[in-house]
Amino acid sequence: QVQLVESGGGLVQAGGSLRLSCAASGYTFSLYAMGWFRQAPGKEREFVGSISWSGGMSKDSCYYAKSVEGRFTISRDNAKNTMYLQMNSLKPEDTAVYSCARARAPHTIVPFEAADFGSWGQGTQVTVSS
Repeated sequence: QVQLVESGGGLVQAGGSLRLSCAASGYTFSLYAMGWFRQAPGKEREFVGSISWSGGMSKDSCYYAKSVEGRFTISRDNAKNTMYLQMNSLKPEDTAVYSCARARAPHTIVPFEAADFGSWGQGTQVTVSS
């Protein structure tokens, strides 16, 4: 019943910005940590970042991969059951299929291992031209 649908991908020039959305349904959105992953052709799936569940001392805290730290920002709007990935200063190496995922267990704080996520979206293509 859990469904995750990404949107917002497209073609952008190096140095540009893009915002991806992940619309969730089928569960209580605020109770689960969420994450973004990406996979480029010929490369392994890579962790991009995650955001904590919306409660406790670490409410909505974020954690990012070093490759995107300072350029990407994750946020969530629980009223809209949506998570966002704001991508700035894009580079050609950011080109990949970006997927959102939900943590396996509720009340999780900034998970970063793929095994900690159990539900995945279909992904959206992001292409950055040089």
